[in-house]
Amino acid sequence: MSESTTITVPDEIILSKIYFIRDKKTMLDNDLAELYEVETKQLKRAVRRNIKRFPDDFMFELTENEFSNLRSQFGTSNWGGVRYAPMAFTEQGVAMLSSVLSSERAIMVNIQIIRIFTKMRELLSTHKEILLKLEQLEKKDIEQDDKIMLIFEYLKQLEKSKQEELEQRNRLKIGFKPPKLGE
Repeated sequence: MSESTTITVPDEIILSKIYFIRDKKTMLDNDLAELYEVETKQLKRAVRRNIKRFPDDFMFELTENEFSNLRSQFGTSNWGGVRYAPMAFTEQGVAMLSSVLSSERAIMVNIQIIRIFTKMRELLSTHKEILLKLEQLEKKDIEQDDKIMLIFEYLKQLEKSKQEELEQRNRLKIGFKPPKLGE
């Protein structure tokens, strides 16, 4: 595995750059440009040259109102003298970016971002299942003690899945890594 295929950005940094806009998980052009280590205008130019690859459910430009609301959430502007509203990319739009930005870093960071979007979807699904089970418990005619015991069991299952995910993340990577040139 070459050094270029081991490009990683801490998951927390990527997660901090995912916003819910128009009820969709999105990432903004300036954040993506930063992760890919390209200028925002270069990213936007590549998207505009390939605009047919980015339908509205892949990418949209923020309205002036959405942009000002987003800015106000941060207290101070991260965007300085931005003249144009940012582009917001959904998970599919982020995936499509790897086809228009051909740098090794863009491809590797995209893979990492898509994996994080997938993990988020899986976690939401797991939590939704637990909430549905708790809701069903409320509707059933079970004695109070049995309900409490079942709630604790579901919470243990949730904790176990979080622990397994943490162990998976901290697991040692196995494989051959050739020495760097000149060693």
